Amino acid sequence: MAVRDNQRAKVYDAEQLVRSIFDRAAEFGQRTVEVHGSRLTLPVERKFASVDSVQRYCDRVLALSWVAATWARAGVPLRVRARAGTVAAHYESEGSVLAVPVDAERSGRGRTAWALRELVVLHELAHHLEPRPGAVAAHGPGFCGRYLELAEGVIGPEAGLLLRMTFHDCGVRVE
Repeated sequence: MAVRDNQRAKVYDAEQLVRSIFDRAAEFGQRTVEVHGSRLTLPVERKFASVDSVQRYCDRVLALSWVAATWARAGVPLRVRARAGTVAAHYESEGSVLAVPVDAERSGRGRTAWALRELVVLHELAHHLEPRPGAVAAHGPGFCGRYLELAEGVIGPEAGLLLRMTFHDCGVRVE
């Protein structure tokens, strides 16, 4: 029987808010934002040009000593592949595959492949690092804790804090 993923919508809502904040910071060149009375200078979020560049990035993140020491599944090879459409990236636990849409969608700022960005890739890596795939909710508290650790350790502590505060505001539980 499948485990109910009660937090999925809340997690996606929080992520959309965080991605919007990063997008606005990049668009207007204003990296300092105020959140809950704290001023944060956001680090630059990496964007990717291709499936190959996402693959290289994933390989490097999984090879980081602190990632390998924290999660045993960091040693499980991950394959990145293109996914048709523009709707969503996803992780396939069978085969350890990260599928990212590479088709561009039209936005107010032209055509962008929205999933070829660091926050989306780290989300999918957090799924890959799940020690018990299928046994727990895909976007449960354990996943959210992994995602926060990755965002903080890879993008920077300010990104982790912004994501943590946004999770809190959206009612997302974190382990």
